[in-house]
Amino acid sequence: MTVPCVECGGRAILKRPKNRKELCKECFYSVFEEEIHQTIIQNNLFKRGETIAIGASGGKDSTVLAHTMKLLNERHDYGLNLILLSIDEGISGYRDDSLETVKRNQLQYSLPLKILSYQELYGWTMDAIVKEIGMKNNCTFCGVFRRQALDRGAALLKCDKIVTGHNADDIAETVIMNILRGDIARLGRCTAISTGSEGMISRCKPFKYTYEKEIVMYAHFKKLDYFTTECIYSPNAYRGNARTFIKDLEQIRPRAILDVIKSGEDMSIKDDVKMPTQMTCTRCGYISSSELCKACIMLDGLNRGKPQLSIGKANKRKQILKATADTGSTAAEMF
Repeated sequence: MTVPCVECGGRAILKRPKNRKELCKECFYSVFEEEIHQTIIQNNLFKRGETIAIGASGGKDSTVLAHTMKLLNERHDYGLNLILLSIDEGISGYRDDSLETVKRNQLQYSLPLKILSYQELYGWTMDAIVKEIGMKNNCTFCGVFRRQALDRGAALLKCDKIVTGHNADDIAETVIMNILRGDIARLGRCTAISTGSEGMISRCKPFKYTYEKEIVMYAHFKKLDYFTTECIYSPNAYRGNARTFIKDLEQIRPRAILDVIKSGEDMSIKDDVKMPTQMTCTRCGYISSSELCKACIMLDGLNRGKPQLSIGKANKRKQILKATADTGSTAAEMF
């Protein structure tokens, strides 16, 4: 029996993961794109004339992000200058292949592309870091370096904002992770659709309310060119546990993903809870909650052959600070 599309009455070919509504392909495209447009407009994410760096990894999220940002920018006349910004972490057999996808996307969408590498920014590749520290905390190093690398790349390109492909699933997972770790500071800001401190480049998440499964469906039906291989160093990542939990909740109740995000938004922090004080790194000038930013601390640990000292709480950081009193590498030496 033919199931009618709830929008146009035509033949439905899919059921939306977010709300279980049956849609035809064209109506799915329309609803998907319009929801992202409304997210952008209702949250005032951009201003005409701004230069926007699109975090491009070659994966499904960033590829669909690049596609929809270009599409909506032209359709609704946002007046934005879009640039693809990619970070090469130096992971053989993974990032080198995914960057080839990004280079094809550059041609497909006629957008300028800038690629920055960990090697040129920090003097290390992730392959070299993993050889030094093993597989246990490699995602921590990569996450810290990648966040700072995107900011430095956007600053180099004189961008006003960065957009990333973080979707609703990603944000719900982060809420759960921060609750499990008792990380109040990150819990307070992880659900924000736009983040950025004074003097720093803002980051925006147009996919905040977009389900990962719908991004995959959109990429599949549109036949977009994207890279599907998982990072070879990520199987042991802590996030995987939160992801499994969120997926199980989604199977029971599809709206659970949005409900977790809403819960994260509505959580309040007691007035007597001490929050980290924002300052700038004395070495590289990057935003930090201590004298040295996490990237500089990690670099010092790596360069001194003691990377384990850069993982953990403030007491370990003090050891690094004491050991590197007036010397050591900075996270901004290349700039």
